[in-house]
Amino acid sequence: MQIDLHSDGLSIQFEAEQARHYLNYYWLRDNCPESFDPQTRERVFDISELPQAPKARSAVFSTTDEPQLVIHWQHEDHISHYDLAWLQARCTAGKRPDPAAIPRKLWYGDHYQHFQRFHFHALKDAPAEQLRWAKSLLEEGVAIIDQMPDSDAGLTTLANLLGCIRPSVAGDYFEVKVHAVPVNLSYTAAALEMHTDTPAEEMAPGIQFLHCRVNTATGGESLFLDGVAAATTFREQYPEDFRLLSEKRIPFYYDHEDFDWRAYQRVIELDDHGEISGVTVSQHMADAFDLPQEELDDYYPAFVRFLKLLKDPRFLATFRLNAGECIVFDNHRIVHGRASYDPSSGDRHLRGCYIDRGELRSRYRTLLRQSESR
Repeated sequence: MQIDLHSDGLSIQFEAEQARHYLNYYWLRDNCPESFDPQTRERVFDISELPQAPKARSAVFSTTDEPQLVIHWQHEDHISHYDLAWLQARCTAGKRPDPAAIPRKLWYGDHYQHFQRFHFHALKDAPAEQLRWAKSLLEEGVAIIDQMPDSDAGLTTLANLLGCIRPSVAGDYFEVKVHAVPVNLSYTAAALEMHTDTPAEEMAPGIQFLHCRVNTATGGESLFLDGVAAATTFREQYPEDFRLLSEKRIPFYYDHEDFDWRAYQRVIELDDHGEISGVTVSQHMADAFDLPQEELDDYYPAFVRFLKLLKDPRFLATFRLNAGECIVFDNHRIVHGRASYDPSSGDRHLRGCYIDRGELRSRYRTLLRQSESR
């Protein structure tokens, strides 16, 4: 192993590696292990308080205990000890490894029978089952919980296994049933086109829970599809249309007497690697597109082609949600809808809520770390 000091950083070559890696002095000093409180794990060192730019007086490898890089700093009485495995991982991967960055498993219209299912009572006190549930949501974006209690508290208990309830435009919870004065099409018995929820919010909710309390009405079948699978096919078949829907933002609204929500969204969402991470679709909440009219000559045909793809039977799973079941899904990935139903034939009531996507990933990382430490 070899170290060379430079004016603004050092270069290092790890054992069994041919490549040399450059590390900036500011970055090294800022990430000294002693810069962090051992209990809160938060940084307590303020690099802006240094009287001069950090610079190494010396840097050596130490194998006294665990392999370390030891730096004596100029202009301050401080020595930093860095774990070599930690440094090497940062040099090779760049970003902090994320166990929640699980590759998505695409699914199609015949997948309903293979949705991952979990029992409410088996989940409550079983971290291993909760871990399996969280992983299924990261991979496939959807899962069904059965044996749910017929109570308001049951949904709260279930959602809190993954995170905190996240209020939306409807409040902490919402009741999908016929309302006397509906402010949303879901509060009627009419068919609901394929959509994602509340795109008029600047940050639309992440993970949605729909607990079926009763479903004795005729009709009302649930319609679900994997938006990432559909968008992947769309990218392959219509690359220029895909570019438009993933780059241009369009307006959405949710406007009534007591509120006026507005936001701009991209129909197809991409992550930092250019991979499809989700979709935002809602014709009933789409505002008048305000792109330049000349751009709409290309945008509208692309938008319509994508909407037609979302009706293709090869993507669409149609099924009946039964009382005692709760379907949990990624609102930025899973596009859902509903067939119309006859409210005079029986009752249909789904109780819903949301948590953030970040809550799901946090819970998965924590459960995984706990399982590995046992």
